[in-house]
Amino acid sequence: MRVGTVREIKNHEYRVGLTPESVCELVAHGHEVWVEQGAGLGIGASDEAYARQGAKLVATAREVFEGCEMIVKVKEPQAAERAMLREGQILYTYLHLAPDPEQTADLVKSGVTAIAYETVTGPGGQLPLLKPMSQVAGRMSIQAGATALEKAHGGRGVLLGGVPGVMPGKVAVIGGGVVGFNAAQMAVGLGADVTILDRSPDVLERLGIYFEARAKTRFSSTANLAESVADADLVIGAVLIPGAAAPKLVSRAMLSTMKPGAVLVDVAIDQGGCFETSHPTTHAEPTFVVDGIVHYCVANMPGAVARTSTYALNNVTLPHALAIANLGWKAALKADPHLAEGLNVHAGKVTFEAVASELGYEYVPTASLLG
Repeated sequence: MRVGTVREIKNHEYRVGLTPESVCELVAHGHEVWVEQGAGLGIGASDEAYARQGAKLVATAREVFEGCEMIVKVKEPQAAERAMLREGQILYTYLHLAPDPEQTADLVKSGVTAIAYETVTGPGGQLPLLKPMSQVAGRMSIQAGATALEKAHGGRGVLLGGVPGVMPGKVAVIGGGVVGFNAAQMAVGLGADVTILDRSPDVLERLGIYFEARAKTRFSSTANLAESVADADLVIGAVLIPGAAAPKLVSRAMLSTMKPGAVLVDVAIDQGGCFETSHPTTHAEPTFVVDGIVHYCVANMPGAVARTSTYALNNVTLPHALAIANLGWKAALKADPHLAEGLNVHAGKVTFEAVASELGYEYVPTASLLG
């Protein structure tokens, strides 16, 4: 199969769909790989590094889209990229379709076969292709929140770890999954006063055993959530409903109960955000203020640490890319029910139930397409 990757064009997105090492693996399996010139510069991978591993370097993204059977990316295709997709082509990348009706409509219209990293499953309902970026985003959320808390960035002027004789900052982490766990790890490491909220007794027990007295756990009832948000200097939104829009857990009315200059970091912004007042921002302009509360809602947080993120992502996306290239999309999905969960759009049909429900499309089960 001819597989291609392009330079990401989303604002301040420096990751790349395939590393030179991933190209080497695909070439070793007999596939041809086209790489847009400069695609890997954001992670320190030169065109020469790709060429040494057997890639064909091409001058433009259009050449890649026109010449390749499968496109491997990181972020959802932007409007200019969607215009280059064609019927029968395979798109393998993050999509986050539920809060993005324009992208969904374009993918449906294109006839492409779109496989989303974020809905591919693993044993026990895990999301293995989302996990490494969730780990990165969870850890980054504390860095970003700590910076936003600085007075020069509009925050309260609070140091999360405090100093001897001065109380540490209070961090509320909403959601105890991969993002929340990693955020709590970082916040605890800085010496902050950390509370993690979740609705699952099993999750709360696991977090309690891991953190012991270093972080508090709390059941995420409406009253407990409101109290924790009001008390916090920094709130991390770390909730996820796979493939669906994130629930709006923090309302605008709740902002009036918060301390002026407190910070909200919405890690769920790719899925629409879990704060009512959230809207996507970029690394160029990462924050905005609503009712005196600083909001950090960058939709591609891991892009800021592009090298770490790209290699972590390729570790989990490459095996499926090889399977798709080796077998073709239909045989690969038929052989692996976990990969089959990644199919979101095929030949004008929406094949992921949460997306179809959210955006009003007829739901066509993947199983009906595999025969």
